[in-house]
Amino acid sequence: MFIDEVTVELMAGNGGNGCMAFRREKYIEMGGPYGGNGGRGSNIIFKVDEGLNTLLDLRYRRVIKGKKGENGLGKGKNGESAEDIIVKVPQGTVITDIESGLVIADLTRKDEEVIVAYGGRGGRGNISLATRANPAPSFCENGEPGEIRKIKVELKLLADVGLVGMPSVGKSTFISKISACKPKIAAYHFTTLSPNLGVVKANNNRSFVVADLPGLIEGASLGEGLGDQFLKHIERTRVIAHIIDMSAFEGRDPYQDYLVINKELENFNSKILDKPQIIIANKMDMPNAVENLEKFKDKIKDIEIYPISGLTGEGIDAVINRLADMLDNIAKQPLFEEEKFESHILYKFEHEQPFTITRENNIWVIKGKEVERILRMTKFQTDESVMRFANKLRKLGIDDKLRELGASDGDTVRILDFEFEYKL
Repeated sequence: MFIDEVTVELMAGNGGNGCMAFRREKYIEMGGPYGGNGGRGSNIIFKVDEGLNTLLDLRYRRVIKGKKGENGLGKGKNGESAEDIIVKVPQGTVITDIESGLVIADLTRKDEEVIVAYGGRGGRGNISLATRANPAPSFCENGEPGEIRKIKVELKLLADVGLVGMPSVGKSTFISKISACKPKIAAYHFTTLSPNLGVVKANNNRSFVVADLPGLIEGASLGEGLGDQFLKHIERTRVIAHIIDMSAFEGRDPYQDYLVINKELENFNSKILDKPQIIIANKMDMPNAVENLEKFKDKIKDIEIYPISGLTGEGIDAVINRLADMLDNIAKQPLFEEEKFESHILYKFEHEQPFTITRENNIWVIKGKEVERILRMTKFQTDESVMRFANKLRKLGIDDKLRELGASDGDTVRILDFEFEYKL
């Protein structure tokens, strides 16, 4: 089964908890803190595997969870970091964050990999938290929560030439003649239900990859027929080859077929029409094909037209060599502009508060990633750890903001599922 688009929820591993311990050994006075740090949680990494050509495996893995790092131990022993989760995907996989709509990665190279969700760092033990002012802290940290994100994973095939055309114009026959690809060929529409790739050898030891895309019809970009589910695969191609049934065997006008296909490509992505094109006039061995070709040439002046017969193979070598010549002069271009990538976004909200405060049923509710992270990493075991938590919130400006909003002494404040009493 060919699967080229899935949605997956990622939950990277939480960091291991730090340890609070003290050294108590005979003949060692003032032993001091002795708790180790927790280990890092699992990162979730997507890696290219050349042996894959579909996202079928991911279809049944709607949630991918990382493992938690080991907790720190006494005697200064640090917890071990969790093993990373490796998710193998085909070449040409695009990973997009659903919430932001930004591209996380476009994996096109052999063995290329990217960390899509980062595991949480391990919580610090009281050895690491010791300072000159507090050389023996009686607190430690919980592990940092792992990153949680929902992503869309798409496969956009790596091909140099994309074959487009109406159903039953001979695309599958053509690719079977020029490569070792063996697609299903039959005398009915939509025989091809998934894209086929074929490696083509031209003269001078040149080679390139051709993609045979399932037949398009009018309205495909709006979901008609097989819809637009396969149009994404033409976005990477450097040349578009229109295959047209010049015999008009099914009663369609070849010129109208050409216009319809171009319109559907434009509706899906107008940049596709900027790609170089050639027209392959197929089925020239059938009646009326020669006359139809002459009429077609009268209407198309600026695009090269190559008459062929997919049945007999006549004219195919000329097409192969011309495609190779065109590709020699067309550099590969990145699929996305830099501004579309998550890693290239420049954040300038320096003065934006990292939290929000609302009033719900007489309870002050505080939300914000940084505030929630601080809460999750705090172990409320000792008064010292509670005071450290309160100081961190004060430094973020939460106390001042509550006072500004009219909070009174004794009011209830909630962060996630934890409630506290507000003190002026």
